[in-house]
Parts: sequence; structure tokens; C-alpha cells
Amino acid sequence: MSDPTLDPRLGSWVPVPEGSDFPIQNLPYGVFRPSGDTPRVGVAIGEHVLDLAAAQAAGAIDELPQGIFAAPALNRFMALGRRAWRRNREQVSAVLAGDRPDGAEAWLHRQEDVAMERPVEIGDYVDFYSSLHHATNVGMMFRPDAEPLLPNWRHLPVAYHGRASSVVVSGAPVVRPSGQRSGPDGPVFGPTVRLDIEMEVGFVTGVGNPLGTSIPVGSAEDHIFGLCLVNDWSARDIQAWEYQPLGPFLGKSFATTMSPWIVTLDALAPFRVAPPPQDPAPLDYLAVDGDAAFDLQLEIRLNGEVVSRPPFREMYWTAAQQLAHATVNGTNVRTGDLYASGTVSGETPDTLGCLLEMTWNGARPLSLAGGEQRTYLEDGDEVVLRGWCERDGATRIGFGECAGTVVPAYGGGGET
Repeated sequence: MSDPTLDPRLGSWVPVPEGSDFPIQNLPYGVFRPSGDTPRVGVAIGEHVLDLAAAQAAGAIDELPQGIFAAPALNRFMALGRRAWRRNREQVSAVLAGDRPDGAEAWLHRQEDVAMERPVEIGDYVDFYSSLHHATNVGMMFRPDAEPLLPNWRHLPVAYHGRASSVVVSGAPVVRPSGQRSGPDGPVFGPTVRLDIEMEVGFVTGVGNPLGTSIPVGSAEDHIFGLCLVNDWSARDIQAWEYQPLGPFLGKSFATTMSPWIVTLDALAPFRVAPPPQDPAPLDYLAVDGDAAFDLQLEIRLNGEVVSRPPFREMYWTAAQQLAHATVNGTNVRTGDLYASGTVSGETPDTLGCLLEMTWNGARPLSLAGGEQRTYLEDGDEVVLRGWCERDGATRIGFGECAGTVVPAYGGGGET
């Protein structure tokens, strides 16, 4: 393997439990807050966080502006570009793989002892609709007498702009939203009764582009810092009443949860795969070659029970295509922008990415092991998303958790 930071034989002086999401071959970035201190940037290693601000202050990390990791977000570091990202990864790997430096114990914090913050300052949030199976299922549900896919779907990555201010980090509670929904005698107001999850994978941008220019698909990954897990919580009844003709609004904008760790594209290199065939072939500005997708395995847990394992490698549109399309009109991407894949769904019932599909819009309740059933989420339900990559000859790379618990509507809600 050409990249020494990915060598499966590489070990660390920091103990890493077998099967950990965070071996030395991973080194995902996040922002953490030690008890009684300020937030700063770190990387996950086993059950610990390596404080990059402390390591840099001690001289173990050089070649970057001093104090760049003593920050409440990754943005300053991400804005430096791929060369700096790769060089820092090499240095951090060398620090953790070599002899333990003097005083290095002070650079380590147990993950259970720190609070994780949202890792990036998000300027814009875009959510795509890139799973062929998900889009087909939704079309069959809501347009049963027509073609499931609209004419444009196979020609471009469909998306909508979400609300960046309501993107929260894993563990933050999700308040049941209220809004208008259709009733038998017209619209009614109250808390949603069809609160859903969406298992998604997101990417964050590092280096942006000037307004009026575009990012070519062949160089799009130079602008992508890494991937994370995303839960695009959805109020299906509010969404159904409001979305025509302009698309999602209050049914989506109330909360989006992202995982605290950003896994770099370098760490994911052993798990690249060819994307599914695209028919018809996309226009030239969206044409990709080679292994432009990632073989990421996903898992959805509802109140501790695994209810689905969607396959990310089957997504029709890749991250590079999504970013190229998002900028083809000359829009400017900024450091820290978040782009989510859209619901990841497979072809079989055990690989669906949302309750809308799992229960066929409530017509087929989901049975849980304890005897309970769900059509949509109830107050107190906890949803935990996980993701990992593994294959023979490479070290398993994980993403950690993307978790959220539903709490009652603010003030009790009004009419239901």
C-alpha cells in the first residue's frame, strides 16, 4: 500500500481496542471541549482524543500556522487545502506510531470525558436525493399511476437548500416540530405526527471557489475535506402539505444531526469502488471515471435495535458529481459547507433508509423486538446511525455515532 499511514501493520502507543472505529489508520478530525476549558481541534484514536492544539504547542506538529487548532471549528485548517491536510495527517500518524513523546499524556483525553462540538462552522447546507432505490420507492408511493422517477432524475443530482443554523452535533435532542398539515376539513396546526429519520452520508468542503466559477468533476475531491454521517430529520405530514410547488421548507429545517468526526478521503482510500452504471450517460460535466464511490456500510438503530443496514456504495450520484453540479452555474462554495447525500436506501426491506419506506408511509408498521410497533417516531425514541468500511487487507475504518433523541414539541404544541 503506497500510503504509509494506511499500512494495516501500523500500530500506536495509544491503546486501540480491537474493532474500534478509530484505529491509527483513520485519524478523523473533530472539535472537542475538555471539562472547564475551551473547544479545540482533535483527532480520534481508539477511545481517546489527541489534542492537536496541545501537540502543536509542544512542537510535535509543525508546518502549519501556530494556533490553528486552538479553534472552535475546523474551518481554518480545512481552508489550507489538500496538501496541508495530507502533510498534517502524516505528522499526526508519525506522532502516534512512534515512541511516546515526553509529556504526551497531557495531549490525550478520554472521549467519555469531553464534550463533542459541531465540527465545522457551516455556511450553507445542501441535501441531495441521490439514491435510485429511495427515489423509486417514493415515486411509487406518491405517484402510483406514473413513472416512479421524474424525467430529470437520471440526468442530474436533484437537491434542495436546507438550513445551516439548525444543523446540530450528535447527541443533541431533537424537538418535535410543529406546523401546518392537511386535515379532513383543511389545514390544521400542531406537532407533526409523522416524524421520520433519513440515513445519509455528508461531505464538508475545504477550499472553495470564486463566485462565477465552477468546480470541475475531475478536481471536485480536491475541495472535499471528508465525510460524516447525517440524519436529515423529516416531518412528513408538514412536508407533504407545503412542498408543492417549491419543495421542502418547515418539514426539514427544524433539525439536522451530523456526526462529530469527519473522516478524510485519504483514510477512505482503500474502500473506493466504482459507482453504479448510469443510464443514460450523464452530460460531460458530470462524467466520472474509475473508483469515484466508497464502500461504506451503514446501520440504523431505533431504541437500541438494528432496523436497517443501507448500502452506500449503491448511490447513483457520487460526491464529486454532486459538488460539480452544485457549482456548474457559478455559485461559490465556502469552507465548511455541508452537502448530504439524501436518504441511502437499498433494494431490499432490510436496507431502507427511512421509516417512510420501511412502513410504506405508515401502511405497514415496523415491528420491534419488544413487541412495540412504529409507523413514525414517538417522543422518547432514540435513533443512532453508524457507518464503517472494511475489507480484506485493510484496517476497518469507522465514523462513530450520529445520535438523537426525540423530545416533545415546545410548549405542548397546539391543535393535533
